[in-house]
Amino acid sequence: MKKNAAKKRTVSRLLSYVKPYRKWLVLALFFALIQIAATLFVPVVIGEAIDFIVGKGEVDFKGVFKKLIELGALAAVAASFQWLVSYCTNKLSYRTIRDIRREAFQKLNRVPLKVIDNSSRGDLMTRVGADVEQISDGLIQGFTQLFTGIVTVIGTLCFMLGVNYFVTLVVVIITPLSIVVAYFIAKGCHDKFQQQSDRRGELGGLCQEMLSDIKTVKAFSYEEIAERRFAEINGKLKKVGTKAMFYSAMVNPCTRFVNGIVYAAVAIIGAILVIRGSMSVGELSCFLTYANQYTKPFNEITGVITELQTATAAAARVFTLLDKEDETDDGTLTLDARGDIEIDGVNFSYGDKPLIENFNLDVKHGQRVAIVGPTGCGKTTLINLLMRFYDVKSGEIRVDGVPINKLKRSELRKNFGMVLQDSWLFHGTIRENIAYGKEDATDEEIIAAAKKAHTHKFIMRLKDGYDTVISDRGDGISQGQRQLLCIARIMLMDPPMLILDEATSNIDTRTEIKIQKAFAEIMEGRTSFIVAHRLSTIKEADIILVMKDGNVIEKGDHDSLMKLGGFYKTLFEAGYGDNA
Repeated sequence: MKKNAAKKRTVSRLLSYVKPYRKWLVLALFFALIQIAATLFVPVVIGEAIDFIVGKGEVDFKGVFKKLIELGALAAVAASFQWLVSYCTNKLSYRTIRDIRREAFQKLNRVPLKVIDNSSRGDLMTRVGADVEQISDGLIQGFTQLFTGIVTVIGTLCFMLGVNYFVTLVVVIITPLSIVVAYFIAKGCHDKFQQQSDRRGELGGLCQEMLSDIKTVKAFSYEEIAERRFAEINGKLKKVGTKAMFYSAMVNPCTRFVNGIVYAAVAIIGAILVIRGSMSVGELSCFLTYANQYTKPFNEITGVITELQTATAAAARVFTLLDKEDETDDGTLTLDARGDIEIDGVNFSYGDKPLIENFNLDVKHGQRVAIVGPTGCGKTTLINLLMRFYDVKSGEIRVDGVPINKLKRSELRKNFGMVLQDSWLFHGTIRENIAYGKEDATDEEIIAAAKKAHTHKFIMRLKDGYDTVISDRGDGISQGQRQLLCIARIMLMDPPMLILDEATSNIDTRTEIKIQKAFAEIMEGRTSFIVAHRLSTIKEADIILVMKDGNVIEKGDHDSLMKLGGFYKTLFEAGYGDNA
């Protein structure tokens, strides 16, 4: 019962996306009426033409020719309006799918970072791409065939009643058997198609994972293991897919068998009536055609079940994404930050296990804060909290005395310039990549930022200079050069506060010296948080926070911490300052 209720909610919700384009639905139905009416008159014309052929030497050629002209006109009308029906249903389907896909993509931009972190990237991509496409296929085929099918059944029934009500009664009594057969077979389809969609998403996740880190896969000779994982998931997909297709494939033959019985019954009873003189040969021919037309929509409608079941299962997966809670933006205030930051009694955990407990820190405008400590101590987590990628469980973080949860997230984040260890570029020109955070930047500003980041010379060596198009993988550009472009991006933004999370880890020592000079310039008068392992970055900081198990266990500058002889000195003497 719960599954049926969930399925009904999915279908109802899917129809809500169709509602804004109901005019195309009305037009499609109107055109379908005309198309089916023209199609249904064809058997009548054919039957009348047959009755003009009484016997040898008794053929009314004039009457037959007239009926042939009528037949051609009806065929032309039916074909024209069938095209119009397809046009309207395509408009309806594609615009509906456009809205769903747009909403799904927008949702990915609105959900909290934890949703992305806790989900497979490939699965999310499958939901926005392949699953939405499955909905499209189901809608297009479903609407087209449902419209024509329902109207054909009703229209054919009316025409048959006009010819012979007794034979019509036989058709009406036997035909519902095909619906009963289709219902029981299709009942088990939905779960199988739901499992198929899930396995497809899992497979997409694995492929995305392998392709995004293909160098690591090859470096560790992981190919065979990856292939085994792929084969395992693909095997599960094959298993559920085979069952789903078997169930759906049984529907059409079974209904055709029932329809064959209907056709045979009409032929036998009609022949008896012709012999008795109750029906002409032309009327029997007309009725046989109607019997076939009457049962054909049932075959088409049951054949659509596969697409509709797949579409419903895919829609359920997409709606699961759309139902994720948006990142709350409860703040309303704006701020041109000066750079005073207070962290007061902050507690945070990703799950049940606490990571940061009772964290306190007071950073004045212009100070440089280096954060050091072993892996998993909470360095990057602190950065996530400052940027409100995650919200604190308790306590408060204030910028210039204003709690950050009262600020708009966009306002908070525009006051921070952030350079991460993992450089990120997108498909576009070098110029567009540098100006990512400031789209209205002039060429002079972009070039000035590139020079500060020591990227101008290598950019000018590229084929088209600043107009060189690169992919998101940074084709032909080294990892260090990618990082330099990301640094130039921040140089251009010129924010009041900086976050450098292992920002120079992919840059050679010589270039790093130049970058450190550039950073020293940009950090002048700006509050800066630096997560780094290299000595050159750490020892110049005004404050060094030594973190362990989510707590600040030592605080001071490099010299005072060395004199203290505590955990920082142990890390430093163990080679901490030389490790990237």
